[in-house]
Amino acid sequence: MDAQAAQNVGAQGTEAMRPVLEAQDIARVLTRIAHEIVERAKGADDVVLLGIPTRGVYLARRLAAKLEEITGTKIPVGSLDITMYRDDLRLKPARAIGRTEIPGDDIDGRLVVLVDDVLFSGRTIRAALDALGDLGRPRAVQLAVLVDRGHRELPIRADYVGKNLPTSLRETVKVQLQEEDGRDAVLLGQRTDTAAGQ
Repeated sequence: MDAQAAQNVGAQGTEAMRPVLEAQDIARVLTRIAHEIVERAKGADDVVLLGIPTRGVYLARRLAAKLEEITGTKIPVGSLDITMYRDDLRLKPARAIGRTEIPGDDIDGRLVVLVDDVLFSGRTIRAALDALGDLGRPRAVQLAVLVDRGHRELPIRADYVGKNLPTSLRETVKVQLQEEDGRDAVLLGQRTDTAAGQ
């Protein structure tokens, strides 16, 4: 096992992970998603981007910058913490409550695009919709994800997908972003434990 492979064997119980998206791929798919949002929203006048912490917030900021390049309009971007809305609170150790930041006045009557890194079971997005419902009444809610890895447990579908990545439950998907991890990549690896991947 070389040094890079050894470095990729983490505490999560995964073997060496291979990249399925590199930095240039991530930049390209975010540009495509931004164009799709503009086309579908017929502009970006009432769009608000809300990232789901942690990496969803960074992706939302990047999308906002690309939308501003395309439209010339500054797009409000914030974050939506879902910690207290998760359905696994009693099953997992308590986690720190994150920060919810709603940009501008509110979300009432706006097109809210939720942004996350990986769409898996759909439970994170269900929690985000519950959290959003306590904050206001958007005109519409859409979902943008960098990776859709399948295995949905709830009837939730992304409106904008960077990459559809069919996986098995024995695999794990790890998104790395410059702001948090020092590099941009999407990695796929085999789990060596019995738990399902991210």
